[in-house]
Amino acid sequence: MGIQTVELTELAPSEAARALLRSADEAWLSELQRSLDRHRARAGFDRILAVWNLSQTDAAALFGVTRQAIAKWRARGVPAGRIEAVADLSSATDLLVRHLKRDRIPAVVRRGSAQLGGLSLLDLVHQGRSRDVLLACRRMFRFGDAH
Repeated sequence: MGIQTVELTELAPSEAARALLRSADEAWLSELQRSLDRHRARAGFDRILAVWNLSQTDAAALFGVTRQAIAKWRARGVPAGRIEAVADLSSATDLLVRHLKRDRIPAVVRRGSAQLGGLSLLDLVHQGRSRDVLLACRRMFRFGDAH
């Protein structure tokens, strides 16, 4: 490829992108993007587990995978098929952290809500409804609607 990692990191991001576009083929660039997405989602996933006070066993049950799979997600990055769900949950976590005391968040995500038909945010995750978790958190903190 002709570009050394040290040289690439010394460039401004836009310059590095141009350099990569000049020197790499589409398949390589697509794989690079997928890999970067997986690794960026991994940091969000670790934060979700920490803030929501979830163990790897808890996460495995929520996502319907094994503990070993969760360990791989944390070591190698979130699989492409789970990146959107993790992004939704990461955004929901940002809202929770912004508006609640951090030590209250684990209880909030576990408590059933009348607005969710008696389900908790964790129940929604377990059902594969990560977008609904994000929407519920947005509604929860829509202070403009308060009278």
